[in-house]
Amino acid sequence: MSTATRISRPEWLKVRLPSGDNYFRLKGILRGLSLNTVCEEARCPNVAECWGQGTATFMILGDVCTRACGFCAVKTGLPQYLDREEPARVAEAVSVMGLSHAVVTSVNRDELGDGGASIFAATIEAIRSRCPETTIEVLIPDFKGSRESLETVLAAGPDILNHNVETVPRLYKRVRPGANFAQSVELLRRVKEIAPGTVSKTGMMLGLGESAPEVESAMRELASDAAVDVLTLGQYLQPTPAHLPVVRFVHPDEFRDLARRGMAMGYRHVEAGPLVRSSYHAANQVPVVSGHPPRR
Repeated sequence: MSTATRISRPEWLKVRLPSGDNYFRLKGILRGLSLNTVCEEARCPNVAECWGQGTATFMILGDVCTRACGFCAVKTGLPQYLDREEPARVAEAVSVMGLSHAVVTSVNRDELGDGGASIFAATIEAIRSRCPETTIEVLIPDFKGSRESLETVLAAGPDILNHNVETVPRLYKRVRPGANFAQSVELLRRVKEIAPGTVSKTGMMLGLGESAPEVESAMRELASDAAVDVLTLGQYLQPTPAHLPVVRFVHPDEFRDLARRGMAMGYRHVEAGPLVRSSYHAANQVPVVSGHPPRR
């Protein structure tokens, strides 16, 4: 548990509490189908806004992660079960919710030979079969660098392949133990090598102690070496006192400046702001990076 002094959240960084008919409608659908969302498990600050708009990010492969990242509120442990019926239930939820763009992520399942890649592929295929006009975005783990696992996911044909680097290389041991920045960059580079038509995406959290030159260096490497199309930049928020403390709150003006810098580096789209998360306004990014509106 961190003993660092917590700094107060600024006035311009406020979120509203979940409420409204859509929020409770989605909650009922997800509970009825025994599905998890990263919105709830990771304590996303945008759950009220996104669920109020009728969108959610599905979290497959259970709710127990085999890694213990310093920023993440998802439970850590050894998963005991692999639910092979889950893809069909996700597809049903996408249909019932009427989603034009579905976002699917997962916990890490390092105990599985393919890291869960086959379940990602099955989920993509189930959504395609049930909702052929829905665009699909997957936010995948690093699969321990396995090219075969990445190929399995890409063979299923997601529209957007997202993998977050989360932070700058220097902070990995503290923020993302068990992962490697260079390995994540290589995974993203392989996306364009294996499936050139797939949109690639990544994201970082700010406020964990990174310096401005470190952020710019990481952004440039991801744009040049991995040819990433979409970058998300958001403020890290400490989910519980047991997690890493916030070192500083990044002002919205700084996020706007980073978005401008990112576009100059060659990204096709940069979503940057204090409350930005990987799937925040994800559906709105589809026409920007693909040249066509979300299919419906």
